[in-house]
Amino acid sequence: MMSRLGATLLAAATLVTTPVAAQDRLVVVELFTSQGCSSCPPADAILHDLAGMEGVLALALHVDYWDYIGWEDSFAQAAFTMRQESYARFAGSSTIYTPQMIVGGVDAVVGAHGMEVMQQVRRHGALPMTVSLSLDRRPGGVRIEAQGQGSRPVLVQLVRFMPEAEVEVTRGENAGHRLRSTNIVTSWEVLLLWDGQSPLTLDVDLPGTDPAAVILQEEGPGAILAAARLD
Repeated sequence: MMSRLGATLLAAATLVTTPVAAQDRLVVVELFTSQGCSSCPPADAILHDLAGMEGVLALALHVDYWDYIGWEDSFAQAAFTMRQESYARFAGSSTIYTPQMIVGGVDAVVGAHGMEVMQQVRRHGALPMTVSLSLDRRPGGVRIEAQGQGSRPVLVQLVRFMPEAEVEVTRGENAGHRLRSTNIVTSWEVLLLWDGQSPLTLDVDLPGTDPAAVILQEEGPGAILAAARLD
């Protein structure tokens, strides 16, 4: 039986004339979430559905700012709180919250608003590509190749993530519930700052077995210009 959240996403998808699966651009959706927040499980479920769609790279970044009242998140990292704060500063906002989704590096949406999230995914999927990106797996690593025609510096970022996990929550508003999380980010590393124009070739070590993604994003953080996933 389809969940109500899945039905919402399906209804939103029917508004799209060109399916996400047919788009060349990989749209990055970042969910800032926390295990202790009662509003987050619906957003986590939406992210799970997005993760199963072609043309979408859905990532969960667990923040740590609920830890101070004892709602500790087992996946939280201060770096992800700092990333969300950077988005807020770049947008001229003084507040951050959970659950929040950032689509394409620029559009903020309340994480539980599935229809609005899908509309933004559709819009970003239709944007013209200004950067080409390819990944080539090598023994113990990956070769990143890119070319572009941008006018702003570009962050070349390597993201590692855990495909799925279930956690029994013991503190906070979700205490006593077992929550499922999808594409849980374990590390987000800036490899270098690229000029966005000259041909780029970069070899990177890739230890472990977790999936990885490379995300090219205007410095800021700003718009995500290209992304590629390596499973």
